[in-house]
Amino acid sequence: MLKGRDKMSKIVFDDHTNLLRENYYEYEVQDVPEANLFPEIFTFDEVPKIAFNQRLVPMHMPKEIWITDTTFRDGQQSREPFTSAQILKLYDLMHELGGPHGLIRQSEFFVYSQQDRQALELCRSRGYRFPEITTWIRATESDFNLVKELKIRETGILVSCSDYHIYKKMNLTRKKAMDKYLSVVKMALDRGITPRCHFEDITRADFYGFVVPFANALQRLSEESGIPIKVRCCDTLGLGVSYPGASMPRSVPGIIYGLRHYANLPSSLIEWHGHNDFYKAVSNAAAAWLYGAGAVNCSLLGIGERTGNCPLEGMVMEYCSLRGRTDGMNLAVMTEIAEYFEKDIGYKIPPQTPFMGSNFCATRAGIHADGLLKDERIYSIFDTGAILNRPAEVMVDAHSGAAGIAFWLGSHMGVDVDKKSPVVAAIKERIDGLYEACRTTSVSNAELEAIATEELAKASK
Repeated sequence: MLKGRDKMSKIVFDDHTNLLRENYYEYEVQDVPEANLFPEIFTFDEVPKIAFNQRLVPMHMPKEIWITDTTFRDGQQSREPFTSAQILKLYDLMHELGGPHGLIRQSEFFVYSQQDRQALELCRSRGYRFPEITTWIRATESDFNLVKELKIRETGILVSCSDYHIYKKMNLTRKKAMDKYLSVVKMALDRGITPRCHFEDITRADFYGFVVPFANALQRLSEESGIPIKVRCCDTLGLGVSYPGASMPRSVPGIIYGLRHYANLPSSLIEWHGHNDFYKAVSNAAAAWLYGAGAVNCSLLGIGERTGNCPLEGMVMEYCSLRGRTDGMNLAVMTEIAEYFEKDIGYKIPPQTPFMGSNFCATRAGIHADGLLKDERIYSIFDTGAILNRPAEVMVDAHSGAAGIAFWLGSHMGVDVDKKSPVVAAIKERIDGLYEACRTTSVSNAELEAIATEELAKASK
């Protein structure tokens, strides 16, 4: 609650805008007697509502943005555990994908089991600067001691910030929760560990009544200790929205702007962690960047709790789109990652998955295949062959037509023929015969190669 003239704003010079601005009130925790569950928005018996207050905040893309990874932490909460060898291989691939500038900057690990620690040590033995290995632990003294023994520089700490969690889960008040969290953070600082505070359920939290005062208290601890304290904004249920003018607590622009301006957090200490419950993981993460977060937290293929996390490969491409360059990232490694998941780990990637699925740059439509024959740019989003080592391809079935067969012959067998070629007509007649016999599946590359070889041999006689 704001009290007295000592909390009034002052006029200060802003180095970012080169303009005078108000230095806003210092918010204090509002220790309300009952939990504020935002019942008008989250009615529980209806789909959560998106409210608008038409308050627009300016974009402020930081000079430096990057990606952090949670494949080996949150990602493993949705599937059977990776083996140590699998973690090492994926870690190697992420290092290569992130490039020499380390745009995939960190990767977080569990440390509770012997296998967790073995995987961590294997990855650390590589000696890579990026991704830096961090951990995620419970807020207990024994866990901090474990991190200290492992000589890990940074660890994540769960600090739930909505009243759903503070009042309903932990049976605390806001003041008691904040005091508890600060004592845990001090424990990390006393051991020389950089705390990364995971603000759980931030998109259902009272932003000015708890989030900002808590972030301010963390800043004071950081100044006293000389150790930076990071804030990870956890959209735990995927409720965040990127729309301009959306009201709190669901507004991603509002959350990031508010942490920068009311909690005075620099972009380098703000990280966004979103889930995909409402299909908004990528758009929300991009909005976090656009409005001032330095980092977005992701997982390979978006694996994670329930509907998953923000897909790392999606944010790699978003980075390239926003920056207009790769900054050294090796995008073709994404194809290697997809192949490793499917062939070695045995993880079935949904075929329609952007950039990674088998159908990503494949078409079955004859009209699309005809366009690809004339100019790949007509139906390809970019040169997928050159950039991702994933050339455009045609899957032959009842709908592919002569154009699809002609394109397939060129891409798979190096046979440059027109769609009106007698060879194409002969192959198409045989394919049509398969579907007239009630076939329902695509013709495999091996089947089509056998048919094409026979018809090409006939044509050469």
